[in-house]
Amino acid sequence: MRQYQQLIRLKNRGMSLIGLLFVLGILALLVVLASKIAPTVIEYMSIKRAISSVKLTNGGSASEIQRAFNKQADVGYITSIDGRDLIIEKTETGLEISFSYTKKIPLVGPASLLLEYEGTTAKKATVQKKQD
Repeated sequence: MRQYQQLIRLKNRGMSLIGLLFVLGILALLVVLASKIAPTVIEYMSIKRAISSVKLTNGGSASEIQRAFNKQADVGYITSIDGRDLIIEKTETGLEISFSYTKKIPLVGPASLLLEYEGTTAKKATVQKKQD
């Protein structure tokens, strides 16, 4: 009798239907959230590549760098910032280009997700916020 009860306990281990639905609901929520965040992360990576490319190809004035970035932005489908939003600084090692922006993603009703992105070409990753 005791062996039968142990066998029943071993067979009854597992997930119930309600537990399965709960886990699937959480997974669906994570997939929806990831699908809304992924494009902004891809755009952020495109911006970082664009400023690195602009820094390597242009050593000119700030307006030339801004124009070159705008061309890169047109090709790379970058819509969050443009050349005027770049922070261009002269340092002892040369020109450093940085940027900072926020992206607001609406979720449900009044709830939204605010992502803050920043990047620089400098070795030390200190980004100044641009003064409006």
